[in-house]
Amino acid sequence: MQRLCVFCGSSTGNRATFVEAARALGTALARRNIALVYGGHSTGVMGALADAVLAGGGTAIGIIPRGLNPAEVAHPGLSELRVVSSMHERKEMMESLADGFLALPGGFGTFEELFEMLTWLQLGIHLKPVAVLDVDGYWRGLHQLIDDAAASGFIEPERAAMLLADTDVDALLDRLAGWKPPALPIIWLTPDES
Repeated sequence: MQRLCVFCGSSTGNRATFVEAARALGTALARRNIALVYGGHSTGVMGALADAVLAGGGTAIGIIPRGLNPAEVAHPGLSELRVVSSMHERKEMMESLADGFLALPGGFGTFEELFEMLTWLQLGIHLKPVAVLDVDGYWRGLHQLIDDAAASGFIEPERAAMLLADTDVDALLDRLAGWKPPALPIIWLTPDES
């Protein structure tokens, strides 16, 4: 894995562990020489993550929509900042640059990005791992939601298991690096049809 896309909050949330986990992930990415691809913000969990990558001598690539690019929001010290025209273009670029996806705690935007990458994996638009770093049980409700959807017949159990999760940064990065696409039929779309 050369580049990991991380989705996370542009605010810090209300637990110090959210920012601590972002810093630990950023430090681990720099140590492993894995470039960060993320939303480009200087604030919140996003900013803490990018700061840790850069402090460790790593590469941080931000992708930010033009409308979210005022000087006080975009991180001024990134290795590279790409400004795009829309949120959809941002996700397309993130997907094209990254070898995998990981979500830290965040809000609606984080949820939407995570679910879109899971959906694209299910549809065969990409064949890259998708994971969550479960900080203080933050993703407990997500796991329950997915389990409920599987029990209700909306998600096949094998597809529900596509989402990797761990509480340990290094263990999760190891799992992402060793991930192989599931041996499940991808029957809906090819990348050209998406």
